Amino acid sequence: MNNRHYLDSVYCGQVAQRYGLETSRVEKNLYLSDMGLEGDQCAEQRYHGGLERALHQYPLEHYAYWREKYGADNLWQAPGMGENLSSEGMTEDTVCLGDRYQWGEAIIEVSQPRSPCFKLNKRWGIEKFSVEMQALSLCGWLYRVIQPGVVSVNQPLVLLERVPDAMTVREVCEIFFADPLNKEGLLTLKQQSKLSSSWMAKVILRLETNEVENWSFRLLGACRT
Repeated sequence: MNNRHYLDSVYCGQVAQRYGLETSRVEKNLYLSDMGLEGDQCAEQRYHGGLERALHQYPLEHYAYWREKYGADNLWQAPGMGENLSSEGMTEDTVCLGDRYQWGEAIIEVSQPRSPCFKLNKRWGIEKFSVEMQALSLCGWLYRVIQPGVVSVNQPLVLLERVPDAMTVREVCEIFFADPLNKEGLLTLKQQSKLSSSWMAKVILRLETNEVENWSFRLLGACRT
């Protein structure tokens, strides 16, 4: 297992009218607080950002898949998914929930997969793109910040800790999204102490009610019923 991963790029976003964010590459040192990178703004704080969603990482190699599927009419490249961190060699199959990394002075920890939303459909001009991303578990993942500090694109992510019996990000997605009322799977997720509190609350509610929360607004921008 490779415990040291160099980033391709680091991005910060400014709130804009188009797609909600205008994201730019940053090569200078940045301060990473428990809420995210210095200068990074979030257009919709109810569903994005916060203590357990301070950073979003998306695998660079996924863009090749989307380009092959949909063609080169779109510019399939980072930071098209709104990611902060772009890398090769780290995917949903190799990164685990609770993985803790040293990044410069900071320490970050994987808290949950990214939940695709309808803004991706608008960004790429593809109806139900978010639905497909979720179905394929090509979502990327989010981090909480354990220790704030100065970071930069030139500093690697160094794996410090992986919890025993760790679940990969893909395994979490395949229960939470693909088989959302599988009781055995939900009970497995309930045992994951590193899972974000928002996802854990949904897991517990599903176990109690045997119902899945409405995904229509998040995925399609449709009104809740």
